Amino acid sequence: MLAQLRTYTINKGMMDKWLELFYDELVPRVIEAGMGIPTVAVNHENTKFIWIRTFENEADIEVKEAAFYGSEWWKDNVDHVRTHLAHREIELIDLQPSP
Repeated sequence: MLAQLRTYTINKGMMDKWLELFYDELVPRVIEAGMGIPTVAVNHENTKFIWIRTFENEADIEVKEAAFYGSEWWKDNVDHVRTHLAHREIELIDLQPSP
């Protein structure tokens, strides 16, 4: 299984608003597009938001991201979403089974 390890540096003072936006608006749409979200975390300093999105393979990433990023909601809200983010880092990882 492939996944994206996504680390966002959240603009100062915006973590609470980001979490509200993430859980209320983004999560339902990401799940609707068929992506899994097994992990969500905030660093101890409350400056970074870390989450994982899961996919079956690279072709699955293309299909599901096209569905999400091609949606009318995303097109209408991308600028608002990104006003919360100072920096994004996205790394493709291979998930390993738990022991």
